[in-house]
Amino acid sequence: MLSLPIMTCTAYGCQVTSSSASSAQLGADADQARGDAERTRLTRGTVVDRAMQLADSAGLDGLTIRKLTQELGVTPMALYWHFRSKDELLDGLAERVWSEIDVDVDPGAPWPDQLRGLLESLLQVLRAHPAAPGLLLHKETQNESFLRATETTLDVLRNAGFDPLYASEIARSTLWTGIMLVMSEAGIKSLDTDDRTELQRRKQVVFATLPTVKYPRLVECAAPMTACDDPDFHYELGIEMFIAGVQAMADKVRR
Repeated sequence: MLSLPIMTCTAYGCQVTSSSASSAQLGADADQARGDAERTRLTRGTVVDRAMQLADSAGLDGLTIRKLTQELGVTPMALYWHFRSKDELLDGLAERVWSEIDVDVDPGAPWPDQLRGLLESLLQVLRAHPAAPGLLLHKETQNESFLRATETTLDVLRNAGFDPLYASEIARSTLWTGIMLVMSEAGIKSLDTDDRTELQRRKQVVFATLPTVKYPRLVECAAPMTACDDPDFHYELGIEMFIAGVQAMADKVRR
């Protein structure tokens, strides 16, 4: 079928266009309409939710804009209405992690208990999101949730008697301690229970069969040095050591 020319007029004159050009325009209009529909359907919260799930399962390197748009069933343009790059997306994930930390401390509780509560909440969030430790370790952020958590921690420490220098250093150490405890938890999560138990057994045999005269303590501690069955003890001890250290420092700076 022959296409008929279409006469279009502008303020500067008239020109002839073909129906194929009109078809192209219709296609562009359809793409625009689809993009607008996707943008309306997609929210920032939805994007962050799915991105967090992908990062937790595949790691931060496995989180890509292409993979995320496939998971969401949208075009990249729809995603760019909310995040223009992966870097901005990681900012959004960091904000989500900070927002999940409970910073509502009990003002009537002793300051060590307030600080313990903040650290415990941080650990709970970091353990819930495998991608979170690496995210907070490498992604500096200034979002409102981060500022609120930092302000609360500094307030607890200032009320405990620490000056701004000590309070700032201890506040930073609280974050690094939480990250360190999660990243140093014993066990290899990529292995199933049987494989992990077998690997643990082999490591224990290596320590247990060392020369006792040369390595008496390694032989003695062969089982606990290779154990990875009680992560709660790992975290409880780490928290106790940190709080005890801060309390000892408080006594020292007050002298």
